[in-house]
Amino acid sequence: MTAAIELYYWPTPNGWKITIMLEELGVPYEVKFVNIGRGDQFAPDFLKIAPNNRMPAIIDPEGPGGQPISVFESGAILQYLGRKFGKFYPADERTRVAVEEWLYWQVGGLGPMAGQANHFRNYAPEKVEYGINRYTNEVNRLYGVMNTRLADRPFLAGDYSIADMASLGWVVSHERQGQDLNDFPNLKRWFETLMARPAVLRAMEVGKEERANSNLATDKEAQKILFNQRAR
Repeated sequence: MTAAIELYYWPTPNGWKITIMLEELGVPYEVKFVNIGRGDQFAPDFLKIAPNNRMPAIIDPEGPGGQPISVFESGAILQYLGRKFGKFYPADERTRVAVEEWLYWQVGGLGPMAGQANHFRNYAPEKVEYGINRYTNEVNRLYGVMNTRLADRPFLAGDYSIADMASLGWVVSHERQGQDLNDFPNLKRWFETLMARPAVLRAMEVGKEERANSNLATDKEAQKILFNQRAR
């Protein structure tokens, strides 16, 4: 019997990537909540496996050679799990490159830009029009890239893969990013297809109650913890 993977998690777009992958794989996992609004990400034991003080992270007790391994950074976790279980991350070089292109596109572009758009539109104490317009427009451009890509294929890299899992969570909050999916019909079709998958539905429920009980929009202490970090 496969030992449960320990998932250090909070219900955010980056956290959802890993619950989606684990649910799609159907492997056992144990959730360890990391309440980022309360500073759990700075706990010394957590920093041993996630030195960037960000979740998600995992510990696989049955890592390479049968020894435990910890992995941080959501993209690296998806690749590790894909290699280990041989699903959603192709072994063929040509198709794997396509998946990696869109995975890194999300990690380096869609996620950071959508996060900044959300921040300037909804959390910044002062409404900075330049910041709002800069990031809202960039997310709009990136949605357009996805829409074009999805015009002649069902998923970003052809078959359903970790690239789709990585991107989905950042489209969930499209309204908070100032985007209308009706402007991107191919993207909307992709989004609705993924959100109807049973594994995705289960994954999005993980920690839903915890998320509902933490209102970042009004919790000034949590905002201070999340938005004013420096080297320490």
